[in-house]
Amino acid sequence: MVHFRLERTVPLPQPEVWRRLTNWPRHGAAVPLTRVVVVPAGPTRQGTVVVARTGLGPLGFADPMEVTAWQPPTDDGPGLCRLEKRGRVVLGWAELETHPGPGGRTRVVWREELRVRFLPAPADPLLRTASRTVFGRALNHLLATPG
Repeated sequence: MVHFRLERTVPLPQPEVWRRLTNWPRHGAAVPLTRVVVVPAGPTRQGTVVVARTGLGPLGFADPMEVTAWQPPTDDGPGLCRLEKRGRVVLGWAELETHPGPGGRTRVVWREELRVRFLPAPADPLLRTASRTVFGRALNHLLATPG
């Protein structure tokens, strides 16, 4: 099991940061060889399922994640989205938080617990490094592009 945490502070208002982080199809554009669909289509809420399919052609896997907590930010309060990974290959959870900061800035915290079935524990350091790199780049992309 791998745990990691990413933090960023950006010069954007919290509602815009929340919109960028929770526009799920944009995650597919930020993660190589990945496409994201949302079921049901429409506004995210508790119970929404976000499915990230990573791979090339028939070689790949689906990472279905159910939204189990959905608390958009308020004018002066934080936002929290928790996704429980429900797949056959990838298990764990992810949490995305936004916090208001001084001068209209927003602090983002992305926490994740990740387990890849059939991957032995000695591979955890490599999985942690790869996950921090891939998701760190995805987070930077999501925050940098208005989309």
